[in-house]
Amino acid sequence: TIVHGILTARCIFVRIRNFITYRISATLQLLIFFFIAVFMFKPIDYQPAINPDDEDWPSYFHMPVLLLMLITLLNDGTLISIGYDNVKPQRVPEKWNLRVLFLIGSVLGGVACISSLLLLWILLSSWDKYSLFSILHIPGLSYGQITTSIYLKVSVSDFLTLFSCRTGDDWFWTSAPAPILLYAASFALTMSTILACSLPSSYPDGIYTLGLERRAPYLLPVYIWIYCIFWWFIQDAIKVLTYRFLKFYNIFGINDTGAVKSTIDVTTEKSRLLGEESLDS
Repeated sequence: TIVHGILTARCIFVRIRNFITYRISATLQLLIFFFIAVFMFKPIDYQPAINPDDEDWPSYFHMPVLLLMLITLLNDGTLISIGYDNVKPQRVPEKWNLRVLFLIGSVLGGVACISSLLLLWILLSSWDKYSLFSILHIPGLSYGQITTSIYLKVSVSDFLTLFSCRTGDDWFWTSAPAPILLYAASFALTMSTILACSLPSSYPDGIYTLGLERRAPYLLPVYIWIYCIFWWFIQDAIKVLTYRFLKFYNIFGINDTGAVKSTIDVTTEKSRLLGEESLDS
């Protein structure tokens, strides 16, 4: 019973650590992405000569509050399932290392943020002659599709980041998620994709929004999913490499554990040191 209680407590510790890592990464991804996007990109500068929309593109990029609320509702609302996730308890007692938690969360969030900024630039440049869209012979986008595409990207990459956070210093495929977490993720990602594809032409908060399946290219949701999964592998690889670097040099005391030496071990160590001092004298 005591052993079972210790193992349960260590599993709870791992789940809380995974949740905090995810919250740090998800928060940083959203805040830094929108902060940079507002000042870095001016959609009006990317507007094609023949505007596919009824109105001019805005002077700065921002998203409707409705879409941000949907991200919070679907992703964070189903995140409670992480409390029942499969985790591997550590063989030794652990202790909180907030510097490592914040660093790993920042690395995960930073990679996701970079991928979002890169995608936004690719989408805004879809009408340029030498853009990726032109090279792949994909039609240019309406600004409403750009807004919805970023919503879908942030929603998908936000939840995929959770699967990187839950395995700690190992690869995301080394530990299968609990069925309830898998069901929650499937529900949230499916609903986000359906909403992104079917949103009507509208102007929430004065921002043009258009469902991805209401105008060509109709495979755009598939392209965004492939893009997110590609960056998910990069994100997880950078996480693993960061952990290995920290452990190799024991940065922030990452290799230190909460294990306490027994009284016998401490007494033996003191006796050994006293014996060495006597021999030296």
